[in-house]
Amino acid sequence: MLLQDRKAIVTGASSGIGRATAIRLAAEGASVCVNYFSDREAGPAKEVVAEVEHHGVRGLAAQADVGDEGQVIDMVQKTVAAFGGLDILVNNAGIENMVPTLEMPLKDWERVLRTNLTGAFLCLREAGKAMAKGGGGVIVNMSSVHEFIPWPGFAHYCASKGGLKLLMQTAARELAELKTGIRVLNIAPGAVATPINDFVLKDAEAKHNVESEIPVGRFGRPEEIAAAVAWVCSHEADYVTGTTIVIDGGMSTYPKFI
Repeated sequence: MLLQDRKAIVTGASSGIGRATAIRLAAEGASVCVNYFSDREAGPAKEVVAEVEHHGVRGLAAQADVGDEGQVIDMVQKTVAAFGGLDILVNNAGIENMVPTLEMPLKDWERVLRTNLTGAFLCLREAGKAMAKGGGGVIVNMSSVHEFIPWPGFAHYCASKGGLKLLMQTAARELAELKTGIRVLNIAPGAVATPINDFVLKDAEAKHNVESEIPVGRFGRPEEIAAAVAWVCSHEADYVTGTTIVIDGGMSTYPKFI
């Protein structure tokens, strides 16, 4: 197994890519803290924990708003106490909504940046402290192809992912130079069939339009992203840091651009 005896936190892990990632890390031998945001997600989070433990490793459900400093500190401390350390953080929690830029209320901008960028920073900072004490680890930020592809109607989302790219690169360089043993990188999915994309998946015309922008002709599966996370967190990827791995079926080759 790639991740035997490792200890991980996956944020936003009650559904979608986070859920698939938590289960895949467990299948590779890691104990996993399954983070979720609201009471509404408590049931699904517990189901993920059960699937994690089915693989013979430890699971822990942790409710926390990643944009709240105190809650993030508490989540990391509880994970370290429960597992005896922390080796892996997957910053997966993220939100989006469509609003034209000139009509975007400040509250929408702040809500998306708070979760997608500030939340990633807080989790990176606190998990990084624990990893540095333990001799190293891996921090994976779940970015998006929209860290470099503009997306009209989603300026706040694109800004958060673009910011996440330079946060990752800066942290990766800094932590490498400090000899912490911590690697930091982004994984940038393209269009993936998850609940966050239901507004497209349930609209036949919109779904067709998106698929026509993907050379392989389909949405990705959460498990395909999770497989990449498992590999980059393993010792097989010890030389990988400070970069974004794009998993998008070729979307970023801009097939409609002539």
